[in-house]
Amino acid sequence: MKVYSGSDIGLVRNSNQDYCETGVFSENAVWAVVCDGMGGANGGCVASSKAVEAIAEKLTEGYRPEMTSDELRQLMESAVQEANSKVFGIAQEDSYLYGMGTTVVCAVVRDGSAYVVHAGDSRAYMYLDDEIHRVTTDHSVVQELISAGHLTEEEARSHPNRNIITRALGVEPELETDFNTETFSQGAKLIICTDGLSGYFSDSELCDIVKSRDGDELVMTLINSAKERGGSDNITVAVISDQ
Repeated sequence: MKVYSGSDIGLVRNSNQDYCETGVFSENAVWAVVCDGMGGANGGCVASSKAVEAIAEKLTEGYRPEMTSDELRQLMESAVQEANSKVFGIAQEDSYLYGMGTTVVCAVVRDGSAYVVHAGDSRAYMYLDDEIHRVTTDHSVVQELISAGHLTEEEARSHPNRNIITRALGVEPELETDFNTETFSQGAKLIICTDGLSGYFSDSELCDIVKSRDGDELVMTLINSAKERGGSDNITVAVISDQ
């Protein structure tokens, strides 16, 4: 298993509030965490970096190769909850950081399965055999409108409320997360990213980029393609593959 990642400030923002970290447990098990902070330049940076730091520490200290799937899920969810408590506590102690928060996507791939826990509108996609599908469902105002049949996916990408999310790590004492498990077959790629990337592409457009590239080349092509389309936000992506 291999994991690759990259982050770019984009073409408009003055700071990068995204944060990403990846790691390898063994040749058959890897992990990645992507967060997109909010709450002003300082608040967003603090929220995303502290969240990733806390989650990475919990995962690396708590992971055991013999863990069952249920035990791995418990580890991942507890890592995100502990990060939520840490970020929320920091915000309560510093009025300058009050209200800060961050999206989160945390993924572990091992032994033919991908495990994903998330909150907010950063996404995970699974690619296999020239097809791509979303593993996660956005926690956002526009996603609720899409689900209700009031917006199309294309309309959502330019909607004035597209950046309003309904769940974020660090904003409340408790965080509701979603957990998904997917089969990770030979040749599959798991892509996790912030909305600075996903906001520019339909699923089919993303698939066209992913199917012909891998590794660092894929990461940089995705980032550069988002910048070519405007780069109005920070852009962060991690790719897990078997090559």
